[in-house]
Amino acid sequence: MAVYSYTRVSTTAQAEEGESLGAQQRRVEGYAMQHDLTIDRHFVERGVSGSVPLDQRPEGKTLLAILKPGDAIITPKLDRMFRSALNALGVLEGLKQQGISLHMIDLGGDVTGNGISKLVFTILSAVAEAERDRIRERIADVKRDQKTRGRFLGGSRPFGWQIAADGSLEPLESERKALLAMRRMQKAGKSLRAIATAMQERGFAISHQGVKKALARVGEAA
Repeated sequence: MAVYSYTRVSTTAQAEEGESLGAQQRRVEGYAMQHDLTIDRHFVERGVSGSVPLDQRPEGKTLLAILKPGDAIITPKLDRMFRSALNALGVLEGLKQQGISLHMIDLGGDVTGNGISKLVFTILSAVAEAERDRIRERIADVKRDQKTRGRFLGGSRPFGWQIAADGSLEPLESERKALLAMRRMQKAGKSLRAIATAMQERGFAISHQGVKKALARVGEAA
C-alpha cells in the first residue's frame, strides 16, 4: 500500500507565495498522523485551474497512472482535486472499483470505503445530475440561438441548402428548384416514394424519407 497526497493552487502567484500550498500540506500531514498513515509521495499541482479535469493536469495525470489497488490518496478539499461533482463522481467510481481509497479531509475522511461513503456518493450523484441538467440546458440554448441565426448544427446537410464558410446555411439554387418541383408533385397528390423516384431520375440522391424531411422544412419556412 502506498499513500499519496494531492494539493493544488490555481495561480502561479499562489504557488510562489506558498501560503495556500503550505496550509494544504500541513492539513494533509496532520490528517495522516492522526490516522497512522505515512505519505510516500506528495503531488503538488501549481498554477492549474480547477476547471481542468484531474486526468488532464500534469501531476493529476501522473498520480492516476501510478495508482494500484490498496493505495490511498489524501487531499484537503473536494475542489482541490475536482472541477465539479460530475467530474468527482466519475473518478470516485473508478477508484472505488480499483480498491483505491480517497481521503477528502473536508468531507470527513475516506469517501470510498467508510461509513460516510454512501452519503457522499448520494450527495455527489444529486449534484452531478443537476450539473448534467444545466449542461443540457446550455447546449439547448446555444442550439436555439444558432438555429435562429441560421447556423448549421451538424448532421446531414438540409436538402436545398449549402454550408457557407462562416457556418451559416445559404440556398443551393439547383436543389431549391428541385424543392419547388417536389412541392408541386405533393400538391398534385404524388406519394413520397413517387416524388423520390422522380427526383432520383433527375439526378438527385434523395430517399422518400429525405423528401419528407425536405418538404417539412419548406413547410416550416413558409
